Amino acid sequence: MTESAFALDPRLAADTVEVGDLALCRVLLMDDARFPWLILVPRRPDVSEITDLSEADAADLWRETRIATGVMQGLSKPDKVNVGALGNVVAQLHVHVIGRFRSDPAWPGPVWGFETRKPYPFHARAQLIERAGALFSAA
Repeated sequence: MTESAFALDPRLAADTVEVGDLALCRVLLMDDARFPWLILVPRRPDVSEITDLSEADAADLWRETRIATGVMQGLSKPDKVNVGALGNVVAQLHVHVIGRFRSDPAWPGPVWGFETRKPYPFHARAQLIERAGALFSAA
């Protein structure tokens, strides 16, 4: 499997904005101003489960998930960071890293399927991507 055959699922592409790439994963920002939300997508084709990754890639995914969790903590100072890889709607392996606040509209329930996504205003999204990029670079 090569990175050159990697293609981002169109449903992920439609709901996110690219932050950048780590060694293994493409980092995306979910375009939903209600929740600070990063998504890591290993740049490997035809991978839907963590167990589809090589041992080295699985170790890299965990390392990059830890980095993204630290970035989320620095980015928004949430009460809790939720990490999950569900894949019920989008089969392509991707890991959600979501900052949660006791005051957020879905607390304490899950964010999936909660009301309608509210895209960021363009300037706020651009600032958030810049800050996230800087935090990833410093990690």
